[in-house]
Amino acid sequence: MKKFKKSGFLKNKALNIVSRFFLSSFIVTLFFYVAPIIINFTGKNFNNKEFTNNSKNILNNTLNKDKLIEEDSDVDTDERDLLYDILEENNSEINLVRYTTSEIDTLFKELNYNLKNVRDTKLVKPIDIGLLPNEIKNIGNTKKRKDMFIKIVLPLIVKENNKIRIDRKRLFTILNKNSNTDIEKKWLEKKYKQYGVRKNDLSTLKVRMDEIPVSLAIAQAAKETGWGTSRFALKGNALFGQWTWSGEGLKPKNADEGKDHKVMKFHSLHLSVRAYLRNLNTHSTYRNLRKARTKLRNQNKALDSIILSKHLDKYAETGSQYIDVLQKIIKQNNLKDFDEARLLPSSKDLESLI
Repeated sequence: MKKFKKSGFLKNKALNIVSRFFLSSFIVTLFFYVAPIIINFTGKNFNNKEFTNNSKNILNNTLNKDKLIEEDSDVDTDERDLLYDILEENNSEINLVRYTTSEIDTLFKELNYNLKNVRDTKLVKPIDIGLLPNEIKNIGNTKKRKDMFIKIVLPLIVKENNKIRIDRKRLFTILNKNSNTDIEKKWLEKKYKQYGVRKNDLSTLKVRMDEIPVSLAIAQAAKETGWGTSRFALKGNALFGQWTWSGEGLKPKNADEGKDHKVMKFHSLHLSVRAYLRNLNTHSTYRNLRKARTKLRNQNKALDSIILSKHLDKYAETGSQYIDVLQKIIKQNNLKDFDEARLLPSSKDLESLI
């Protein structure tokens, strides 16, 4: 009798263990089956406050040399949104001093700022001349007039390119992260607006947020202003003849009837440079230029002003002739010497002189 009870007890105990094992297995299996469904449902139906940037997929596309990231072309941009920071500074009440050519020349000599040194060292003095001298058009010696013009605009172009380079570096840091801080998200919001990019379209932002070769910028400024002698340059600080329909500007004297555009007027020369870079980096007309620039980046090649200039046929009404002129200016004046130029740190002594 005792043996029977003992064997029955053992059988019941074994049965309970087996039952619990299968029940536990069923619950675990059910959990792994149901959990993805629940996670997927909550992901689609509840807002996640943390912004994720899918950085690994973007970086894989970026590092793939055989594929070229295309821009999103479906975003309507407004001039006032793209240039809002420039338009705000345009309303500055600060009165800039317009120096004479002799005063500027004396300043350059005191600072030992000359183009030969820049070509040799690739270092540029951080001199910010806000307005072109009226007397620049009276400089009879063509070489001296060109040198004066280049020395004035060169630091401004390098400085604005520096800002873009710093922004681009920050963008790449963000691309390397799986999530962003509130400060980074606010910064991205600002850049989406400046570059006319759809929110969260980091690929297009990467294509647009990039530099323009210094030699190309100088050549265009020289062409558009006659080496600093045009009415638009002297009265409106417009170095690149940029049109506007909403901002303050100067009406072209020989404008065709019915055309209500103006050449945009700027508070200072550096704002003109910034607007020019923004224009090439955002306007749909220059999409092929940005595509060619991205291709050079993907091939680890330097940004070549001759290559990129081929995509500026729509910048002026003269089309392909405009490209020929730009390339001629670049080559004849050895402007590529300035493409690798870097800005020296500013100092209080230098700022007090300007």
